[in-house]
Amino acid sequence: MNRLVSIFIVFMMALTLSSTAQSPEQKQIKKTILAFSKAGDKQDAAALEKLLDGNYRIVMNQLFGSKEVAVMPRTVYLDKIRKGEFGGDKRTVDVEEVLVNGNTATAKVAYKGEKMSFSSFIVLVKDVNESWKLISEVPVM
Repeated sequence: MNRLVSIFIVFMMALTLSSTAQSPEQKQIKKTILAFSKAGDKQDAAALEKLLDGNYRIVMNQLFGSKEVAVMPRTVYLDKIRKGEFGGDKRTVDVEEVLVNGNTATAKVAYKGEKMSFSSFIVLVKDVNESWKLISEVPVM
């Protein structure tokens, strides 16, 4: 009986370790998200352009007192970065969860900054060059 219990414990530990290990894809996605965050903090629009898919958009659901959903396309977001309206904060970034499904991935990310703290749901797509690009972000206050 003790041997059976020992085997069960070893099996459960192995299962736990395998579920918390990151795949190479998850590591690359995390690297992309951290680069995106760093570029935003530095207000580096050129770096952001390389990390954002051409269809990138931010979906803001009832943020900043609004009662509506607002969608901001990539061009407007990059323009706000260039003008200094967005970005320029010093943030810690915690990529809490990454789920990969083929060439698409989602991540839940927590940002803690000097100006603002929030969570965000980020969707990424893998392009033909095997690079992960952000396609949408849904910040949650």
